[in-house]
Amino acid sequence: MPKRLRIRTVTKTEKEELKRLLKSRNAPIKLVQRARVIQALLDDPGLGAAKAGRVAGYENDAAGLQWVKRFNEEGLVGLEDKPRPGRPPTHSEEVRSKLLDLVLQKPRSLGYPFALWTLLRLQTSFEEREGIHLSDSTIWEWLHAEGLDWKRQQSWFHEAESHDPDFVEKRGR
Repeated sequence: MPKRLRIRTVTKTEKEELKRLLKSRNAPIKLVQRARVIQALLDDPGLGAAKAGRVAGYENDAAGLQWVKRFNEEGLVGLEDKPRPGRPPTHSEEVRSKLLDLVLQKPRSLGYPFALWTLLRLQTSFEEREGIHLSDSTIWEWLHAEGLDWKRQQSWFHEAESHDPDFVEKRGR
């Protein structure tokens, strides 16, 4: 009969972090599910790793075994996703930070004749300054990741009467 995989001794801080993860509404669901495997073993020490995986919602036995092994070897860090292979980033973090620095400046302060950035203006300006062309999707992705979203420009034309009392007179026929 194969030897049953046991969980190692868990520290007090690890237990607290596990409880925080299990209650979290912001942590990735995969991480919470992996924490459930460990918590199931802490709640019932007689439970096997494969059975704890099923209690946590995994359908195959190997998942429970895998997460217990990784937790035993690496602690809570072992429950997080490992980096996966893929295409390396096209642009460095330095390029990204230069774009973000540019976005946070007002165009007029840089000598441009306009007051607000548009995607095309930002793309053109960055290419002129740095000599690097960034695709629309890259700019959108980087800005979104930083929590910056485009706002709809307010036109002077809508409800102009409320902004300029002499609007009707200036407008003419």
